[in-house]
Amino acid sequence: MADNFLGNEIERPEGASQSADLLFELGTEELPPVALKRLSDSFTASFVEGLERAKLRHGAVTAYATPRRLALLIEGCETAQPDSEIERRGPAVQAAFDAEGNPSKAAEGFARSCGTTVDQLDRLTTDKGEWLVYKISEQGKPATSLLPAIAEEALNRLPIPKRMRWGSSEAQFVRPVQWLVFMLGQSIVPCKLLDTEAGNQTHGHRFHHPDAIRIEQPKKYAEVLQQQGYVIADFDSRRDKIRQQVQQSAEAIGGQAEIDSALLDEVTGLVEWPVPITAGFEARFLEVPHEALISTMKKNQKYFHLVDHQGHLMNHFITIANIDSPKPELIKEGNERVVRPRLSDAMFFWQQDCKRTLSSRIDSLKSVLFQQKLGTMYDKSLRVAALASQIAEMIEGDKAQAERAGMLSRCDLMSEMVLEFPEMQGIMGRYLAKRDSEPAEVATALDEFYMPRFSGDRLPETRTGLALSLAERLDTLVGIFGIGMKPTGDKDPFALRRAALGALRIMLEHHLPVNLNQLLQAAAAQLAETLTESDTVDQVYGFMLERLKGIYLERKIPVDLFEAVAATRPESVADFERRIQAVVAFRSLPEAEALAAANKRIRNILKKSEQPIASDIDTSLFDSPQEQALYAGIDQKWQEIAPLLDLYAYEQVLKSLATLREPVDAFFDQVMVMADDPAVRSNRLALLNKLSALFLGVADISILQA
Repeated sequence: MADNFLGNEIERPEGASQSADLLFELGTEELPPVALKRLSDSFTASFVEGLERAKLRHGAVTAYATPRRLALLIEGCETAQPDSEIERRGPAVQAAFDAEGNPSKAAEGFARSCGTTVDQLDRLTTDKGEWLVYKISEQGKPATSLLPAIAEEALNRLPIPKRMRWGSSEAQFVRPVQWLVFMLGQSIVPCKLLDTEAGNQTHGHRFHHPDAIRIEQPKKYAEVLQQQGYVIADFDSRRDKIRQQVQQSAEAIGGQAEIDSALLDEVTGLVEWPVPITAGFEARFLEVPHEALISTMKKNQKYFHLVDHQGHLMNHFITIANIDSPKPELIKEGNERVVRPRLSDAMFFWQQDCKRTLSSRIDSLKSVLFQQKLGTMYDKSLRVAALASQIAEMIEGDKAQAERAGMLSRCDLMSEMVLEFPEMQGIMGRYLAKRDSEPAEVATALDEFYMPRFSGDRLPETRTGLALSLAERLDTLVGIFGIGMKPTGDKDPFALRRAALGALRIMLEHHLPVNLNQLLQAAAAQLAETLTESDTVDQVYGFMLERLKGIYLERKIPVDLFEAVAATRPESVADFERRIQAVVAFRSLPEAEALAAANKRIRNILKKSEQPIASDIDTSLFDSPQEQALYAGIDQKWQEIAPLLDLYAYEQVLKSLATLREPVDAFFDQVMVMADDPAVRSNRLALLNKLSALFLGVADISILQA
């Protein structure tokens, strides 16, 4: 399916300017496959913006991209700009003529600046008076005079990190340019871009049809290329075809293809005429951890791996050739021959690593530095193991297993396999731990230790994995902040933002009942002799709170609602989430706005009070029924919500407190809080303080905006 941009598609009335289909194609040497789609999208957007600035209306826009071309088809592009009328306003008529009707110097000067005389000027009447004006019609420029600059700017704006020169040309582009097609209707747009003259001749597939192909009509471009040139120009159509080819080839041998979207895009950027080739490797290689085999096939060879109906890796793969060969078996044999040494290397590394237990590598971590001030990987493993044990106890996990997993968590970094395949860290730990007969949950946790690896990645599932992954991130945050190396601007060499977001997701999505501040204190205690920042825990807590705010903003939770909950500093992220949901529900109640306003008033009164606020309330000092009613309501609510708070039933708490609106409104309508009698004033402040404390059990609703 082509990329269609329907901006500025219009119905042209009779008499409107003429239009024609526009075709632009830049032919090059092979473009970077990973960047191909991004280059195409950027070029399309910039070109369309250029048309809009030039006031050239048009119809549908279709982008094409192959390894050797970036192209655009723009239907119904106007062949000229619309004519326009320019109007310049001069002096007011009152100031332009004297009493006898003779033009003033101002009128004559304005006329001269317009290249005319006063008697040739028009008049414009507005609600503010009458003015001299000069009107001139300006004919729209032909599109052919505007299009070269539009194309040149779009090419210059492409996201190309480093441009290259070729031959003796001074032109610069991501790859050498070979040809340029630029047509409006059946006419060539005369220009020279990137040292290449525009024409109407494209080129087909490098091997199947290397000769020039004349384009007679822009609209026939994709059809002609496919039928004559063995080129599927549309990126999405080519990608869909490759997906279908891979799936059908897999089914033909009783397997299923696990198609990675990034790999599919890259392969689509490598071929113009995709042809599937099914190949295989010796079954003995399946003894190697499958992730290493898959990584080799995907990363190095751009192959699609296959699994059987039980999800087990098969010793077959599918490669996409860029040629329809009369002898596909030669391509098959060639790919099998190329991949075999890589798989042999993986098997060698696996066999070497199996000669030692995972735990025997613990001591080798003493020679690997984590950070100069924070010690070695061995030191970090000790800290993470101890902290993971504490977390495991909090979440009803196995303390001993969490500690064991912490000590083993980095051992696979010392394996041959991970040294060769860095993406195998954690995965290799799981395989080796299973081989060493470590507890199943410990083995799984060594892989979960790195989760989430990226935004949106899955989270650990086992209790040991949760404890280990969380401990790792909190230790890193406290350690790096504690030595004064917190992130600044875009610089975050230790990926602390990602660590904080990962820890927050783990606690939030698994509803972990862990006291975040307490864990940060525990992490800091282990580094007490190393930390140079006195307020490390507060810094890290604030940093994580900002990341948590970002998470809630993505979920469309208003900032004031987040701040209302944050003001109470909930012990756990899970508790934070419960309070957020409660305030969301409270905000929809009819009493919410009035109670939020009342709480804001209470907070302001209490802030301004210069005297200490008493903790006890003396009912004998009440001199109005409104005071008595509010006191009775508060007393009743404390008894009513206490068990609800113990159950974290915050939504029910706020719904219950919403019934206080009537006595609160009556109190403020009839009672003067700042009474002249100091004792009465102090008593009323104590009453308001107790009322405020009721709501603060959930959130500071005084922060909520109307």
